[in-house]
Amino acid sequence: MSRSAPAVYRSAPPRWRTRLAGPAAGSARRRRHERLFRLTRLQPDMRILDVGCGVLGLRALEPDLDITGVDVRPAPDYPGPFVVADATALPFEDGSFDLVHASSVIEHVEPGRRAALAREVQRVGRGYLVQTPAYSFPIEPHALLPFVHWLPPRTRRVVWERAAVGPWEEISLLRRGEMTALFGHPPLAERMGPLVKSWTAIRPVR
Repeated sequence: MSRSAPAVYRSAPPRWRTRLAGPAAGSARRRRHERLFRLTRLQPDMRILDVGCGVLGLRALEPDLDITGVDVRPAPDYPGPFVVADATALPFEDGSFDLVHASSVIEHVEPGRRAALAREVQRVGRGYLVQTPAYSFPIEPHALLPFVHWLPPRTRRVVWERAAVGPWEEISLLRRGEMTALFGHPPLAERMGPLVKSWTAIRPVR
């Protein structure tokens, strides 16, 4: 397993917030990955689908595994098999992959389409790991601003744009109950002190 810390804010504008938070966030992501990835029971020769991989995704942490990337935008420099597709309609046969991995993806999907994403993840994979930031955590992880995700959408957009976070995107963070409803079992909690920082739904490879 790779010990490198990923560049979490690789695509974010180079503001002081990203420079300050980047190294710590990368280390935290690596530690979370190592703890949770073991629970998937994945073996070295198994196939993985990395949903919402961006330019690198899971390969930043597991460069030696058999990983196929999928994203809605092309990634010409992705170092491996790559498919442009919507996560709510994956172009793969049932059970095509041993594990479907989706880290910090589902919160970018419209709430009404999340059930389709959850069904697709469970359809094409014998196991899955789906992680998402927790709505209850006071720092919004994309804007790196406190409490902004608790504001009404119109107000949130004004704060987002004035803070020069980057292009506006409607991101709706998830609660424990929504993750439970989507995947049929309670998610695991990643905690920072008494606070839940993220939720992860895991089904080990069967």
